[in-house]
Amino acid sequence: MDNTFVFYCILFILIAEFILATVMNFLNAKRFKDPIPEDLNDVYNTEEYEKSQAYKLTNYKFGVFTSIFSLVLILFFLLFGGFAWVDNVAQNISDNIIIQALVFFGIIMIGSDILNIPFTYYQTFVIEEKFGFNKTTKATFFIDKLKQWAMTIIFGGAILSLIIWFFQWAGTNFWLYTWAFVAIFTLFMNLFYSKLIVPLFNKQEPLEAGSLKEKIENYAAQVGFDLQNIFVINGSKRSTKANAYFSGFGKEKRVTLYDTLIKDLEEEEIVAVLAHEIGHYKKKHIVFNLATSIVLAGVMLFILSLFINNPEISLAIGVDRPSFHAALIGFGILYSPISEVTGLLMNHFSRKFEYQADDYAKNTYAALPLVTSLKKLSKNSLSNLTPHPAYVFMHYSHPPLIDRIRNLKA
Repeated sequence: MDNTFVFYCILFILIAEFILATVMNFLNAKRFKDPIPEDLNDVYNTEEYEKSQAYKLTNYKFGVFTSIFSLVLILFFLLFGGFAWVDNVAQNISDNIIIQALVFFGIIMIGSDILNIPFTYYQTFVIEEKFGFNKTTKATFFIDKLKQWAMTIIFGGAILSLIIWFFQWAGTNFWLYTWAFVAIFTLFMNLFYSKLIVPLFNKQEPLEAGSLKEKIENYAAQVGFDLQNIFVINGSKRSTKANAYFSGFGKEKRVTLYDTLIKDLEEEEIVAVLAHEIGHYKKKHIVFNLATSIVLAGVMLFILSLFINNPEISLAIGVDRPSFHAALIGFGILYSPISEVTGLLMNHFSRKFEYQADDYAKNTYAALPLVTSLKKLSKNSLSNLTPHPAYVFMHYSHPPLIDRIRNLKA
């Protein structure tokens, strides 16, 4: 296997993934104007439906443009020595392998993000603004960027340094030590993400005493769920879109409700949404997802260990000499088809788990408030009510609204 063959494999993968994504998006867009299923006729009125059509079409066209830009950018880097130039900059700064890798990835990741700022800015302040979703100020937008870069440098830099140190110390067995670290880090972040990371971007406050908190606590007690931590997050700082999520486990488990969710839904509907989230916990979905992500990380790291010392993987991206950091880029692209397959499997299980959590909410609370809450949330986010089945199969982690409604009514 020479680096020319690997280079063409990389090109084939990048172009094939682009074509597949483009075809899937096109098929999905062709369904935008399909008749709304009868069970969803009450989601939109005529004016709202036209608005949702325009929103979907605008995002589709914008997505085509950004995906073409991303493909052209990486092909330019591959074909015209972009990776080699960055690698030479890193080599000129230091002879230390870890510092070289930090400089290499720092330039690529932050440089790529800077190039994408005009697109994210347009998405936020033109598209989302036009359709009434955006609440982000320009100051918040750029402060968020600086915080994200700081976290990338601190956490990403520390993790990358540790991985390379493991490689220098343990050779190809580095994957075992890296896997152990990834497992511990994944568990730690699941436990403390809401305490450590979320406050950097949003305010979280305990849900104030009142009828909503009382209803939530009564339901939790009824199903034997020890719920001490119910927080409200100021999601309206950035968007009108609503959400709720469950994080942690054991004593660190908590439910976080967006203030927009509390504003948009009736109290019974919020309890039904919460019952769905508790269903995920009771059905051990969170444990399954954690365990699966750790196992998949181990598989990827093991395969990486088989190829990391192969110089052709590095040289295929155009650098002048093999290195750990260049091999990571080449391997990341070569591994992406496997990631696509595992992503399909995870989406399959995720959709299955959503039905199970819906059934749990239906059986322990009620179906109707969950049905009405799902319809309201879809309406308020201008969701696509007629997605293409192939697009659902490839990308949806939740079943389409019509399938969830029919399941809840069954």
